[in-house]
Amino acid sequence: MLARRSLFALVAGLGALTVAPAAAAPKARTMATGRGPGAVAVNSVTGVGYVANSDGSVTILGRKTVQTGGTPDDLVIDESSGRVYVASRRSGTVTVLDADGALQSVVPAGPGAAVLDVDPDENRLYAGSGSTGMVGVLDTIGNVLDDLLSGPGQGFGGLRIDTAGQLAYLADTGGNSVEVLDLTEGKFVASIPVGQAPTGLALHAQSNTLYVANSGIHHLSVVDCATRTQRTTILLRSEASAVAVRQSDHAVYANGGPDGIVRIDGTSGKIAGELSLGINPGGVAVDQRGGTVYVADPVHDQVHVIDGF
Repeated sequence: MLARRSLFALVAGLGALTVAPAAAAPKARTMATGRGPGAVAVNSVTGVGYVANSDGSVTILGRKTVQTGGTPDDLVIDESSGRVYVASRRSGTVTVLDADGALQSVVPAGPGAAVLDVDPDENRLYAGSGSTGMVGVLDTIGNVLDDLLSGPGQGFGGLRIDTAGQLAYLADTGGNSVEVLDLTEGKFVASIPVGQAPTGLALHAQSNTLYVANSGIHHLSVVDCATRTQRTTILLRSEASAVAVRQSDHAVYANGGPDGIVRIDGTSGKIAGELSLGINPGGVAVDQRGGTVYVADPVHDQVHVIDGF
């Protein structure tokens, strides 16, 4: 989601893809983006991917790139409406686009609004600040800021909502913790110690397990949301800043592989595959319907689209 470790310029084409262990090589292709792609999101209803680029644009993969009027730090999709929400930390706003990229609104979201997630059932969007402990609560019907909540920390690097439990998990990058926000009460209710500099978060709903990409250390934290404790850690080849989970089979993907991504069996907690892309990837997302994995390549201004991994 946010800036991860410094990129280094390695160029290795798709011909260098390797997977270990795997029964068959995955099918991979690339799709062009704007300059410096970072956060990636997929509408699993339509199968369309969206990418936030550092040049102030959002790419609708395979279709077009549109300007957002600010530098996008994160984006999220409300699959019930098709709307795309784009956070800009510098301006403290959220830009609202329709599914085709047309501008609908620009909404103040609190100082440093940088990380997002949506609760479509409650028509709410939550925007965590990257520079304070504040969380903006936006009404997605009226596109207005409803509330601004104060919490711990000096900036959040990731945000994930548990719609069933009406909780939000926010990665406190400087505090090495995940802060738990009760959405019903509008109050922070717990702090979970994790690894160094947590950023990306992914929640597996059925097992109530939260995966935390710790960008300052070579492991993922695995958090038991029921007990609000770090259950274990998973050692990676390098530090990860982004993580995604496929809900159907509990496959976890993180950008902490050897110049690529890693797949983890969420049931066993063991690494099940590694895929080299020749670069340090950015954002990671999964199409929940088709299982396709999307990985941002900020070195070459493209996204790797991977099937069968």
